[in-house]
Amino acid sequence: KQNNRAVGTAYEQIAGRFLEKKGFQILEYNYRCRAGEIDLIARDREYLVFCEVKIGEQNAGSALEAVDTKKQKRLYRCAQQYVAAHKIPDAAARFDVVAIEGNEVCHIENAFEGA
Repeated sequence: KQNNRAVGTAYEQIAGRFLEKKGFQILEYNYRCRAGEIDLIARDREYLVFCEVKIGEQNAGSALEAVDTKKQKRLYRCAQQYVAAHKIPDAAARFDVVAIEGNEVCHIENAFEGA
């Protein structure tokens, strides 16, 4: 289990660097709360971006499918707690997915709407 965590952390760092190159400001890695965990939280212009990192998906479609409705609801609840804890009530929020397959990084902006 610990090894999986280390692998996940390494991929989250790759995703973070990828997003930084696109102009994102990374605010937090692995935000945890009662509702669950968000891999990356970033600022992209006016948006507060909650980002799920997926590893080893064959294409963007399967990465999106991996973030099922149950996972989306958990991410949304977690995002609500982050916004409340950091007192950012009127933030324009977005949910993105970053899929990493080998050397390929696929970023899907606005992958799903808040549940």
